[in-house]
Parts: sequence; C-alpha cells; structure tokens
Amino acid sequence: MPMPKIVFFEVAPWEKEELRKNFPDAFLVEKSLKEDNVNDFLDTEIASCFIYSNFSKTVLKKLPNLKLIATRSTGFDHIDINFCRQKNITVCNVPEYGSRTVAEHTFALILTLTRKIYQSINQAKNFDFHHEKIRGVDLFGKTLGVLGLGKIGREVVKIAHGFGMNVLVYTRSKDDVLAKTLNFSYKNLDDVLSLSDIVSLHLPLIEETKHIINKNNITKIKKGAFLINTARGGLIETEALFYGLKEGILTGVALDVLEGEKELIEEVEILTENYQKNTDLKTLILNHILINQPNVIITPHNAFNTKEALFRILETTIKNIQSFLKNKPTNFLT
Repeated sequence: MPMPKIVFFEVAPWEKEELRKNFPDAFLVEKSLKEDNVNDFLDTEIASCFIYSNFSKTVLKKLPNLKLIATRSTGFDHIDINFCRQKNITVCNVPEYGSRTVAEHTFALILTLTRKIYQSINQAKNFDFHHEKIRGVDLFGKTLGVLGLGKIGREVVKIAHGFGMNVLVYTRSKDDVLAKTLNFSYKNLDDVLSLSDIVSLHLPLIEETKHIINKNNITKIKKGAFLINTARGGLIETEALFYGLKEGILTGVALDVLEGEKELIEEVEILTENYQKNTDLKTLILNHILINQPNVIITPHNAFNTKEALFRILETTIKNIQSFLKNKPTNFLT
C-alpha cells in the first residue's frame, strides 16, 4: 500500500533531521495550520502539529482524507475532539515527557541554595577564597516537604532518598501502598510546612491551589527553611515571599516560575517564536524585586528544557504515527 500523505506543521529546525529519517516522504512545514491556508493541504491523511495549529470543525471539514492527528503536545485544546470522534479521526498526544527532567532541575536549585553555588562562583571570579560566607548545609538527614504527588513529585521523592533525606508529602489523594513503596509519610499542609527543612512545590495551578503559600501560612514554615517552586508561579503569593525573607523565616528561595507569568498548558511553548513575541519575561523578572535578593535564585522557566525531554516529545510522536500505520494506535484520545 502507498504511504499516506503525512504533513508535519510547526516544524522547528532541530526536528527536521529526525523526521526526515523516519518519514522521508513527509512534508515538513514551518507554519501552523490555519483556516486561511488549509486549502494548501486538502489531501492530508496524517497531520502532526504543535498547539498553534487550528484543527477546529471548520478546518477539519476541509480535510476529508484526514485519518490521524498526532499533536506534539500534552494538551489538545486546539483540536475539536468531538468532531474527530464523529469522523473517525484518531487523535494522539504526548502524555508525558519531562517528569524526571523537572525533578532534576528541582534538585539543581536545592543544591544551588544549600551549597551557595552561585555565591561561590562569583566569589571565586573575584579571587576571593575565604569560606565563611559560602558555608553550606548537608541534605543528608534533612526533611524535604513535597507539595503535590503527581509524576514530577514522585520523581522528586525518589531523588531525595538518594541524598538520604526524610520525605513528607502533602497531597489531595493518598495511596498507602505508594507511601510504603517510596518510603514517605503523608502530612497535612501545616505539618509539612512546620517540619520541613526544604519545601518543594509540584502542584497544578487551580482555584484550590492558588496561593497555597500565602501571607497567612508563611509564618508556619520552619524557621530557616528553603522554598523551591518549579511548578506554577501562582502557587506562591509574592508578597508572602518578601515577608518570609525579610523576617528570616526563609533562608533561601529558588524559583523557576513567577507569579504573574503566563500560565502555560504547554511548557515547550516557551521555545516558540509566538510565545517569545508576545511575552516580555525580562520586564516580568525586573518587576520582581526578588531578583536582586542575594538569597533568591531565579531561572527563566527552564526546568523542562533539556535535549532529552524535547527529543522524547518527537520520539513519542514518531512512535504514535508508526503505531497508527500498523493499526495499533498508541496514546490515542479518540
């Protein structure tokens, strides 16, 4: 049977070699699919896209031969799933690609704070080799409080045990078998805050979790603790951070996300031209006086961004298409 017409939309330069290797006859298109250009792709049978392509009902009606949409994303708001079901169009996504990646960045931030890596580097550059101001603390034997036990939170717990840490977890749903397997204890929020030497956030940003760290409970954090956020900026009330640092409640803070930052469904969106054109992260960071605090580390929403994580997105998409061609769809939503 002849190979169906495959079109990859929103193709980044780094993706082209791998796509060509696996689908030599596919069309690689840098632009996204829109209503105003869909007529150029009417005979498409398999389409792959990122989140800026438009697979609405209006667009889908103009693609009568379409059999598969393989989105290179976790979210699928850009696709009319119900219409796809009606037309027997299979939709596949990338359900997971960076849990361990973000967990590793979390510990990179923890170590940067606890071992004063940033200050040490700057001091060495100034040929200052006195050690009093850069004395750190061990992680071994310390208590890590993890807020949220999704895929990333679980990876953080695993890494913590490698450092010999005790782990407390606050989460909405509890699994006693998992707690025994991963060797941690469930606690309520106040207990996690008051007993942990380091508190790390791994929650989604929803109405119930917004400002889960706030002016009312910042004082409950164990005095001298470190606070880490690689999840969503809105989980922490910025004013509470200032208070915690000013009053000496927090010894250090490390943030990969900031309150007021555009809350992303797809973190890989940060790497696209559309996002960079419409978001002024520099102004956002400058507006946060936190950036100038000596005991605050800020990274520019970069926890997800590794070569391996990005390749996993592409690799999963390729496997999704190959499985579909073998009549064995994977990661399908319809």
